[in-house]
Amino acid sequence: MKTELVQTFGSRFERSLIEEIADIGTWMEVPAGETLMDIGNYIRQIPLLISGVIKVLREDEDSDELLLYYLEQGETCSVTMSCCLGQSKSEIRAVTETDATIVMVPVQKMEEWMAKYKGWRSYILESYHHRLNELLHTVDNIAFKNLDERLMEYLKKKSEISEDNNIRNTHQEIAVDLHTSRVVVSRLLKRLEKMKKLQLHRNYIQILDL
Repeated sequence: MKTELVQTFGSRFERSLIEEIADIGTWMEVPAGETLMDIGNYIRQIPLLISGVIKVLREDEDSDELLLYYLEQGETCSVTMSCCLGQSKSEIRAVTETDATIVMVPVQKMEEWMAKYKGWRSYILESYHHRLNELLHTVDNIAFKNLDERLMEYLKKKSEISEDNNIRNTHQEIAVDLHTSRVVVSRLLKRLEKMKKLQLHRNYIQILDL
């Protein structure tokens, strides 16, 4: 574990902090599609992402989901940390987008490390800032962009994080992430195909306009 922690966080964390994480952290290998934390649960551990991608979702009163942002290598979830500090229940759902390697750290260490390690303090503050910008970007997309623009941006992001121009999600899965219907997504994909931005295949979507 220690080698992977140094490779991921060595430029940001003090050596003694990495030693502590290695000693008390829980190492997890999680397959794609697994729910790591769910709405309504109390958060007992903070996730540090060593590899892979996690998507963070919000749910409305009708149980429909909206994709908020992705977590990638070296990141953690600021919403999770806010729940920890307030000892409140989670308001988000975190699901592995790809196979992921995660180190789970007890929440009791969060405040202790904030006072003890400059590297951890900077990491947490940067994480809050980054997540806030991503949430603002999500709000801007919903408020100011047409759904076809949101769809194309979503597909490009999926392509970027998977390092693959071929998107293998179903139209229904895309609709859930974008908080819309499968019929609307299918219609927009057909329109984007006519515009030569992508090509639809039987089991995948090929992105052409990157």
